[in-house]
Amino acid sequence: MPNPSLEGVEALIFDVFGTTVDWRGSVTKELEDVGKKYSLPDSSSDWAEFANEWRTGYIDNTRRIAGGGEGSGNVDIMHREILEQMLSSPRWSHVGKVLDEDARVHLNLVWHRLNGWPDTVEGLHELKKNVIIASLSNGNVRLLVDMAKHAGIPWDVVFSGELFGSYKPNPATYQGALKHLSLTSTPHKAAMVAAHIFDLRGAAKVGLKTVYVPRPDEEWHPDDVKGRVKSKAEGGEVDAVVKDFKELAKLFSD
Repeated sequence: MPNPSLEGVEALIFDVFGTTVDWRGSVTKELEDVGKKYSLPDSSSDWAEFANEWRTGYIDNTRRIAGGGEGSGNVDIMHREILEQMLSSPRWSHVGKVLDEDARVHLNLVWHRLNGWPDTVEGLHELKKNVIIASLSNGNVRLLVDMAKHAGIPWDVVFSGELFGSYKPNPATYQGALKHLSLTSTPHKAAMVAAHIFDLRGAAKVGLKTVYVPRPDEEWHPDDVKGRVKSKAEGGEVDAVVKDFKELAKLFSD
């Protein structure tokens, strides 16, 4: 194996939103379609801001709940709550005025219809020849299953914070995945793969190896690191940094 830091890894556990799928591009495109359907005047930059605001609400809520706060354990419910708040706000009320209940239900399920990054499906198919590939997302189970079918993502197993009663980076989520992979006593045989340093830090705290995959504009939240993430070999904090899933697959090829 070219990277000795990952020697002995039997399972790769993947973040989904942003790491495996392009939520920003997918949601923005669907919002643009909504704008055209209802003849709304907003530009594509406005729809990108709508998508970012929706995503920010999700991140803020999941991190708060992960830290012990109150809130829904189902992201579909959370997304709908955030959407309703946005559509009743001064900024987006003109959108809310034209969307009836059916339209709102359909729009809320856009998170089930996210597209993978260009390297995602090919890279995961290569990886699963040699290691277990699993999701570990804050998205609820049905969302993740629908998304996998939509995007052709070949997970061996789908893990969700919904199954473990919390959200990442609560240790219970990573420990739950390790338990079901029979790796509780050997967490170093699993590696978390993510485009978010907070997620990798959470995984490392319970003993998982960590792989950072930079994705466009993913380290954008105020609590996340700015600048290039480095591997331990470069004096950084993660075990490996790869440009995409296809490069990661080469580390596990025979």
